[in-house]
Amino acid sequence: MPELPEVETTLRGLATYLQDERIIRVEIRREGLRRPFPPDLAQALTGATVTGLSRRAKYGLIATDRDRTMVFHLGMSGRWRIDPDTQDKHDHLILKTDSGHVLALNDARRFGSVDLVDTDKLQGWGPLAGLGPEPLEDDLTVDHLANRFAGKVSAVKLLLLDQAIVAGLGNIYVCEALFRAGVAPSRAGRDVTRAELERLLPAIRQVLQESIAAGGSTIRDYAQPNGELGYFAANWQVYGREGQACTSCATPIERMTQGGRSSFWCPTCQS
Repeated sequence: MPELPEVETTLRGLATYLQDERIIRVEIRREGLRRPFPPDLAQALTGATVTGLSRRAKYGLIATDRDRTMVFHLGMSGRWRIDPDTQDKHDHLILKTDSGHVLALNDARRFGSVDLVDTDKLQGWGPLAGLGPEPLEDDLTVDHLANRFAGKVSAVKLLLLDQAIVAGLGNIYVCEALFRAGVAPSRAGRDVTRAELERLLPAIRQVLQESIAAGGSTIRDYAQPNGELGYFAANWQVYGREGQACTSCATPIERMTQGGRSSFWCPTCQS
């Protein structure tokens, strides 16, 4: 599933072709993805000028001069294609700009979504309401983590995946950050010390920033809008490496299931 770095990379790629551009044609090629497309999507976007592209958690936001914002989620297999040579059967939403560029939202498994929200109501809109601070912004602090972890018996891995605590963190990058901070994913939140949190917060930011610089992580379907794959997977130190030697101490990496997801960790380096 595309996570925060993949969405951020996608938006940066789209901005080159959409920022300040007028959308002259909207083609909807099926009824929807995980849920139906907004019935007025084509009407709202046709003729609109894109005024900004941003991200909240794992959602991409495309704002227009009509005070409405298209919100997309890439689901399990979604990606945007720019000026594709051929049309693909999984290109479900197509935008054409005044400068002649074509942008196609491709989603083979159709677990993604597209919504249309009044821009001034975004903060209180369902999926975005109640989200925690962004991990790459200053309002995510050690104090915030300490307050939210205090007294919690839930595993630190699950707390970090709670979008009300930190917005946008996903399985891959939580595993990698916990490894860099030397914290076992099964540790109860209340048992994580302040010193460990002071290692964990920069580890989270470092992992995300490195992944964004590498174009994200390609597992199955994800690709950047320009067609390039995401190369951060080559830098994974624990995720997906069960049984392989730890890059720090050579202990075999182990895997456990937490909240229905696989956690990868080094039992020597993480305590």
